[in-house]
Amino acid sequence: MSDDDRESRPRGGFWRNNSLTLVFGTAFLVVLAAQAVAGHAEFNDQLTVDGLQRISLGEYVTTSDFAVDVSENWQSEFLQFFLYIFGTVYLLQRGSPESKELHKAGTESDREQRLGDHARADSPRWAGTKDWRQRLYSRSLGTVMGCLFLGSWLAQSIAGVAAYNEQRLRQLQDPVGWGAYLGAPDFWSRTLQNWQSELLAVAAMVILSVYLRQRGSPESKPVGAAHTSTGVEG
Repeated sequence: MSDDDRESRPRGGFWRNNSLTLVFGTAFLVVLAAQAVAGHAEFNDQLTVDGLQRISLGEYVTTSDFAVDVSENWQSEFLQFFLYIFGTVYLLQRGSPESKELHKAGTESDREQRLGDHARADSPRWAGTKDWRQRLYSRSLGTVMGCLFLGSWLAQSIAGVAAYNEQRLRQLQDPVGWGAYLGAPDFWSRTLQNWQSELLAVAAMVILSVYLRQRGSPESKPVGAAHTSTGVEG
């Protein structure tokens, strides 16, 4: 029995087999709820300073302020994965498990990717086709991440202009249109401060994994692997 066959056989129950998604999904909901509580308190403090009536938590989570805070974080995360997924097709880092092996730069052959005639019995159905379905499916992960980024960035801009105009009205200033807001410092300040943090995190992970190890993690090389080992996971 091959290693692939052993890996394809499920072991344990539903919770064990899906623990990574379940734990991080639950943590996401907990942190989102905590953000709502903290943001609600901050928002009400600002309303008090402005001499306005405080609002409930339920009302706060439907405001543009909460929506823009959430969406600006989401778009930067999806941008990070979109760039990383497509970038690692061609970009390499010698010694990093986050990089492909140095001789595998590019989209690789159909044999290596198990496409068309090289698809196996357990391969996804579209991987075995030779038309647009294969081309679409072979780029589906990066495409979906790109669409999620654009969608959440659009949501940020729409919620952002509403929150921005609400603040301007409190200061007795005229509101601005969506197009004008896209060129406003508020929009780009929110955007760029998230982008730089995501790019820094990726760069740090790539280079630190060359020299540092985490036993048992697939994001790290085996503890005893050479620093020059590339594309090797623990």
